Amino acid sequence: MSAHNMTWISYPSKSLAFTFPDEIEAFIASQNVISRLMHCYIAFFVPTGLIAGVCILVIFIKNYVQSKAMEHLDSLLLHFTISNITMILLSFTVINRPDYIRVTHLACSVLSFLFNFSYFSSQHVLVLMLLILLLKRFPPRTALSIVTQRPILHVGCVLLCAFCLSLMEAVLVGTDNYHLETDCQLDPLFAWPEYEIVKFIFGFGIPSFLQILSFTIHLAKEAPAEAPALQQHIRNYLAVFIISITAFICRLFYNIMILLRTTLKLQKSIGTPKDELVMNIAEIVLFSESCASLVLILCLHKPCKDRILQVIRNCRRAHTTNSHPEIPVTPLTPEATSQ
Repeated sequence: MSAHNMTWISYPSKSLAFTFPDEIEAFIASQNVISRLMHCYIAFFVPTGLIAGVCILVIFIKNYVQSKAMEHLDSLLLHFTISNITMILLSFTVINRPDYIRVTHLACSVLSFLFNFSYFSSQHVLVLMLLILLLKRFPPRTALSIVTQRPILHVGCVLLCAFCLSLMEAVLVGTDNYHLETDCQLDPLFAWPEYEIVKFIFGFGIPSFLQILSFTIHLAKEAPAEAPALQQHIRNYLAVFIISITAFICRLFYNIMILLRTTLKLQKSIGTPKDELVMNIAEIVLFSESCASLVLILCLHKPCKDRILQVIRNCRRAHTTNSHPEIPVTPLTPEATSQ
C-alpha cells in the first residue's frame, strides 16, 4: 500500500527550491511556454471547435427531422461529436495555466470522472466506426450483419463500457482527503500509479491495436468483386480515416507522457519543471485534437459538407439578389399609348 500513499507528491513548479540562476531562468521559460500555449488554445482552438461542434449537431438534427432516420455512421459521429464537445468544455480547467485550479479532492475526482467518460467514449466510438467501415467493405454473411445494423445497441455498449472504466478510474484516484483542497488537473497528479496504467491500456493500447488492425486489413486484404475500390471507399469515408490518424498521433504523445508520470511516481520522484512542461503540452495537444476532429468532420463528412455548401450557395444567391434589385416596370395606359 506504500505506492498508494500519494501525500508526498506535488508539482515541481510548486516544490523545487531554485539555487542557481540557470534553474530560475529555465523555470520562467517553461512557465512562459505553458502560458502562451494555453492562450493560443483558448483563443483559436476552443472557439473553432465549439462552433464546428454546434454546426455538426444542427446539421444532424435537421437531417434527422427531414428524413425521420439517421445513417448508422452519422449516429456514431453524433456520439463522437458530443463526447468531444464535452472534452472541450472540460478543458477550460487549463485557463489558469501555468497555475492549476484549486478545488477539493472530491471535486477533482468528479471532474476526472467526467473527463475520462468523454475520453473513453470518443476513443471507443472511433474504433467502432472503423470496424463498421471494415464490415461495409467486407460484408459478413452471418447473423453478425444483423447486429451491425443496430446503432443504438452500439452506442449503448460504448456508453456502458466508458462508464465502467471511468468509475474504475475514479476509484484509482484515491479515497483519502476528499475534503482537502488541492491543485487539480483532469488527470489528477495524486492518483495512484494504476490510474495511468489502466487509462493507457483501455484508453489507448487496446483501441490503437484495433485501429491499426483495421487499417491493415483495409490495405492488405482483397475485397469482394462487388465492393468499391479502396480509393473510392476511403474517399467516401475520408472524415473517419483522417480523424482516426489525427487522434492516434495526438493521443500517442499524451499517453507516453502519462506513462512517464507513472514511472516517476513509482520512483517516488516529482520530476523536473521540464517534465511538468511536457505533460502540460501533451494535455493541450489532446484538447486541440478534439477541436480539430470536429472541424474535420464538418469539412470532410459528406452530409455536413453538402449542407455547408448549400448554405454558402444560398448566401451568394441572396447577396446577388440584393446587389441587383429588379426595377419595377409600370404598365402603360391606353391614353399614354395613343399619345
